[in-house]
Amino acid sequence: MDFQATLFEPETALGWPDLFGLTRTQLERGAWVDTRRNWFTGADEVFDVLRRDTPWRAERRQMYDQVVSVPRLVAMYAASETLPHPALAHARDHLSRHYQPELGEPFLTAGCCYYREGSDSVACHGDTIGRGRTEDTMVAIISFGDPRRLLLRPRGGGASLSFTLGHGDLLVMGGSCQRTWEHAVPKTAHAGPRISVQFRPAGVS
Repeated sequence: MDFQATLFEPETALGWPDLFGLTRTQLERGAWVDTRRNWFTGADEVFDVLRRDTPWRAERRQMYDQVVSVPRLVAMYAASETLPHPALAHARDHLSRHYQPELGEPFLTAGCCYYREGSDSVACHGDTIGRGRTEDTMVAIISFGDPRRLLLRPRGGGASLSFTLGHGDLLVMGGSCQRTWEHAVPKTAHAGPRISVQFRPAGVS
């Protein structure tokens, strides 16, 4: 996929590219995924700012009988905190307006993940800490940098779906997706830096 820093799509009255052209993939058990290629305006600049200015931190977790490093860097922003680039706040507000009829509430928080190379990854999981465990909700992901695959598989086993997210691409998981499906970013032999920004409603993580 060729990277594209700006869009040549019709814009809304507010100057932000509209969300016409979303492709919805209906999944089993009441889940769905929306995708929109090359949606984010000014992705090159935002990617550079995110790499430089985000307060990245490394996490560690228990695995069997030892504590290991999580293979990616992370940063979290509460609803009251300023995001590292103003364009992210504009994107979050635009997504909130678009999905308000289905979601019934705005996106408020933002999580950032920095995949420094192909060996950085995240294992299969659902965002089920909080309301996502029992309620339908949405998680909107904007991808910056090198393309990486996001895999989705039914919780409990089944065939996987693969979405390759490139520079400025948008993917939204909705319906029952967080509790009935799991998603992952697998390791790959060759990949450059990639950052994902995930917007969530209150009480979903």
